[in-house]
Amino acid sequence: MSAQNTNLVLYEEDVDRIEEEIAKLRQQTNSNLIFLVDRDGQLIASCGYQEDLDTTSLASLTAGNIAATGGMAKLIGEKEFSILFHEGERDNIHISIIAKRVILVIIFDQRSSLGLVRLRVKKSSEALSRIFEEVQQKKEKAGQDSDGLGSPLEEITDEDIDRLFG
Repeated sequence: MSAQNTNLVLYEEDVDRIEEEIAKLRQQTNSNLIFLVDRDGQLIASCGYQEDLDTTSLASLTAGNIAATGGMAKLIGEKEFSILFHEGERDNIHISIIAKRVILVIIFDQRSSLGLVRLRVKKSSEALSRIFEEVQQKKEKAGQDSDGLGSPLEEITDEDIDRLFG
């Protein structure tokens, strides 16, 4: 299991909870690999067999896949497709959007089934959504000073930066 840098602010306890949840999901689905990606294609966490797999490329392609299918959804009047499934000869990929923030990717083979994966993802999505909601709340709380105002960096203007470096 590993956690990577991302634009989300994740504390160590958050990463531990995320990794624990995806490890449990991997066991319940009997899948080969599970990983979480942000919508920019940055790998957040992964669990499972990935020896010969370029997870960085796969994470980027997954985010691109979500963006492309989002465009298709809009063309037919949908907001987005929250679940995608790709079936291969040996391996299958189940992709779902969690809490409108992150992308959950499960790679599995004939030792599992789409039905089992969908069932387990539904329960795990709720737990992961709660974690990411708490992460968002921590981020919002950390963005405020003790007097309730925003960060002092919000007051810096482009003019201030030009004067400093100009």
